[in-house]
Amino acid sequence: MSKKKAFALRLNEEMLKSIEKWASDEFRSTNGQIEWILMQALKKHHRQPKSDHSTEEK
Repeated sequence: MSKKKAFALRLNEEMLKSIEKWASDEFRSTNGQIEWILMQALKKHHRQPKSDHSTEEK
């Protein structure tokens, strides 16, 4: 499992609420949902990390 780096992410309140609701609907944490969204975007644009063992598609 790769080491995770912590950093601050600033989102407007409405966007955060939407992500929290989506995460809850999919039984993920908010952080897990943001990671999933980012990984989907990376895959869509063929820029995913060489080895990704931290995120599984649901």
